[in-house]
Amino acid sequence: MAHFAQLDENNVVTNVIVVDNKDLIDPHTGQEDEIIGIAFCKKLIGGNWKQTSYNNNMRVRYAGIGYSYNASLDAFVPPQPYASWTLDNETADWVSPLGAAPELTEGQEGMKYFWNEDAYQADNTTGWELVTAE
Repeated sequence: MAHFAQLDENNVVTNVIVVDNKDLIDPHTGQEDEIIGIAFCKKLIGGNWKQTSYNNNMRVRYAGIGYSYNASLDAFVPPQPYASWTLDNETADWVSPLGAAPELTEGQEGMKYFWNEDAYQADNTTGWELVTAE
């Protein structure tokens, strides 16, 4: 089975559907073809479509509703989690302005780091906070 993401005028995913592989077959080559799958989706529902992969085999990750399709990266990008985070154009992932969360150390079992945007906005040298994992 193949999966296709419907995009709105801003390239935001509004729908993801499953398409039978037989509906992707090029009659001349016998091979699956994304363009044929897109034509099938347009005929079925209309709109703009991109193929996505449940196994993350294409376009970096599986498209979810609310994700965006970034054409320059040919990737589906999740919504920006915080205003201060920026998109890494090599990984198509959002990164905090302070980098990855610190590693847990001995004695911090049952704890985790989470991002506190308010703390970062008040003091841009802070942001990762250690809390008890629930």
